[in-house]
Order: sequence, then C-alpha cells, then structure tokens
Amino acid sequence: MQNGMHTDTERCVRAVQSKDARFDGWFFTAVLTTRIYCRPSCPVVPPKPENMTFYPSAAACQQAGFRACKRCRPDTSPGSPEWNQRADLVARAMRLIADGTVDREGVPGLAARLGYSTRQVERQLLAELGAGPLALARAQRAQTARLLIETTALPMAEIAFAAGFSSIRTFNDTVRDVFALSPTELRNRRPKTTVLTPGTLTLRLPFRAPLNPDNLFGHLAATAVPGVEEWRAGAYRRTLRLPYGHGIASLTPTSDHIACRLTLSDLRDLPVAISRCRRMLDLDADPVAVDDQLRTDPVLAPLVDKAPGRRVPRTVDEAEFAVRAVLGQQVSTAAARTHAARLVTAHGEPVDDPEGGLTHLFPSAESLAALDPESLAMPQSRRRTFTTLVAQLANNTLHLGVESDWAQTRAQLLALPGFGPWTVDAIAMRALGDPDAFLPTDLGVRRAAQELGLPSTPAALTARAAAWRPWRAYAVQYLWATDSHPINFLPA
Repeated sequence: MQNGMHTDTERCVRAVQSKDARFDGWFFTAVLTTRIYCRPSCPVVPPKPENMTFYPSAAACQQAGFRACKRCRPDTSPGSPEWNQRADLVARAMRLIADGTVDREGVPGLAARLGYSTRQVERQLLAELGAGPLALARAQRAQTARLLIETTALPMAEIAFAAGFSSIRTFNDTVRDVFALSPTELRNRRPKTTVLTPGTLTLRLPFRAPLNPDNLFGHLAATAVPGVEEWRAGAYRRTLRLPYGHGIASLTPTSDHIACRLTLSDLRDLPVAISRCRRMLDLDADPVAVDDQLRTDPVLAPLVDKAPGRRVPRTVDEAEFAVRAVLGQQVSTAAARTHAARLVTAHGEPVDDPEGGLTHLFPSAESLAALDPESLAMPQSRRRTFTTLVAQLANNTLHLGVESDWAQTRAQLLALPGFGPWTVDAIAMRALGDPDAFLPTDLGVRRAAQELGLPSTPAALTARAAAWRPWRAYAVQYLWATDSHPINFLPA
C-alpha cells in the first residue's frame, strides 16, 4: 500500500462500498451532503461516490469543517500503519505528536526534536496529512477528551485540563466542533451499564485483523522483569514511566480489540500511555500487507497460513529496552531477568499496585549512570558496555525516542563498545520499531532456519531474506514461533 491512498479516489470508493475495515485509519471519508466524516467500514449505507471526498487524517477532516460520525466513531480507528513503518520526517513527527510532544513542548519543541525548522515541519505535515501539527494535536486532544467523558465520572473541568485544553471554553468548543455534541450530551450517550472504577480507566484498543496474540503476549510474559512486569489472570501488566507521573497498564487480548486498563498518577498522561501501549503491541500494523509479502516465500507461506497476523513485540520505553538488551547479551532469558530484577530492586522507583505484584518503575538512565560499576554482577567487558550506554542515555548524547532516525541511531549504537549486530538489531526491531530489522545471528532464528531448510549461516540467511523486505522483523516472529525452546539471547 502506497503512502497517500486518499488520492486514489477509485480505490477509496471501493473500500467504502465494501465496508472494508482493513483500510480504517489509512484514510477518512468526508460526506459533502451531511458534512460528516467516517471510517471506510462505517455501517451506514455508503453515500453516492460523487458525494464522497477523502482525507488522509481526522484532523484534515475537522479542519475542513466535517464532524465525526456518531455511528462508526472514526476517531477511534487504528492509527495509520505509515507512521510506524517509515523513518522520514513526517512519520517521526507523527510518532512524537502521538506521544504528546506538541502539548508539552509546542510546535517549536517538536521541530527542535526533529532537527528541522518549524516551517519545514508544518509544510511537510500539511502536504501529506492536510493538517499542521497544531491541528493534529487538537484532534488527539478531542479524542482524549471523549475517552475521559465516556469512561470516567470526572467533572468536565478536570477532563479539560487532563486532555490538554487551555480553557473550559476551548474544550467545550472543540468537543462540539468535532463530535457535534456538547460534553454533557456525549456523557449522556454512554451506555448505562458502564462501570466506573475511581482512578482506573477502562478502554478498548482497536487493531487491524488478523492479530495473533500468542507470540506477542508470550514474548512479553517470557521476558517479564519481576516488579516491573507480570502475567496475571490472562493480562500482561506493567508499570509505565510517563512525562507527568507514572502508571500501570493491564492489557488483555480479545478477538476484536485489546482490553486496556490504565491506572495513572496524572491524567494528563492518558494519551501518551495509550500511544505507548499501542506501540508496544504493534497495533497499528497492516498485517495483510505484511503476511501477503511473506507468503511469497514458499518456506514461510505455511507458517503464515497456520497463524497469520503476528506482531512484533516492542516496548513502552526505548532506553529501558536498550539496557535490557545489554543485560541479555550471551545469557539465557532467566539470567537476563534476574540481572534486571536486581537493578529494579536496587535502583527503581517504588510504586503502589493495588491489584498485584508490580512494585517499581524500571530505573531511569540517570539513576543507572550514578551506580557503582563494581556492584554489577557481570563480566568486565559487559560492565563497560552497560556503563557507556547508560552514561550516553543520561547525558542525551544518545537518543532512543520515537523520533529517532533509524540509520543514524544504528550507527551510533554500533560505535559503542560491546555493541554488535545482534544487540543493535534487537534494539532497532523492538525499541526503534524498524519493521525490517533482522537477527541472522540469533540462536532461535538460526535453529528455525535450519529446521525449515533455509540457509542457517548469517550471510546466506541475510541474502535469502532479501525477498522478505521490508518486513524482516515480522519474518523473525514467524521463525521464532517454530521453536518450542525458551527464548535465548545470543551474540552482542
């Protein structure tokens, strides 16, 4: 699927007429006669083609004066897969906007993080999305407001503040503009059966089908660090370090959504917490495009057909993942978890978990940079790798945020002592989110390749995997799934 699908009118019309949910989030349909915009799969009778116009974002629809459909709720579509499969300026800007950067730092802060001028960022977003960073952030604020209105009993003034609005009046006007309902009317439409737990938000995270939860949740549960993560009663739970405070997320897979329960110390962190959970579970992926490409390889095709829709398990905290990747070099999963758990107990910030066994936030890079290297129970060479990494993360020499330029960050990581291709590609795959990251030296990948009759030496396997591009990170998930052995970490 090519960027800019909204410009292919014929294809968009076909998607709307067939109510094809695979295209939800790729583009939005604005109806000229009703001035309402919808997702492609809207259940209402499709309008006549001459009354449809198409936009690349909800923000562009809102700017053009269209209001969100009350039936299909287009603001709750999965996000466009473009922003997580590309590394250009627009994709990096969209990841930062989803992470709340415009609300916290303004457009100048967004531009500074990207290393471009404000004007360049605005011009490129406008050209591709039909809306600038302020309009895109406003659309996100409206969606956050709607969630809080419908899932909490909070007073409207608190919701306005938590959703990032500068005043009650702006909040009221925006909600009315976007949803054609006042905040009170939105709340009154809430099903009477809604159960509200004080301090906890319950919501649904949508995704494009199919989604195979086995490897996704299995990997997160198998590598869970005690105190920070746990698998409990069918849910993956973990603590979150957030811009304004901390939180606990509980994520349960169901057939058509991920049930998400969030407990936050500061409600202003709601959009960031949602964005990070979605990113960790790779919920904005386009599984049909990925699987269709991988099926072209006769060796992978049976694996894809057997369990389609595998996602890449990612992370809610890129710096944390990099530290854990170093702890996992050349040791078993169990040993890596033990190392991490010791660090958590000694240097993590305690949190209160009313529901279970979560006790700490994973330690910040700053606290790890201040520890005594002699206290680390690891070989001297890995100790140096660890201390160099945390020092660079703590002093901002190395950035591993959603805005990272993948190629530049890979080069920076490879220059660090003890960082070989495995560690760099593991970070690229799971922290940076590069869908084409590949691990030809990984023990599990090589073992699976051997069993399937694929070349098992790194060079030959990399050559064979060229046909899987740009989705080699997903091919790794299918290869790992053939191996019943525990997840093992291998070379640096």
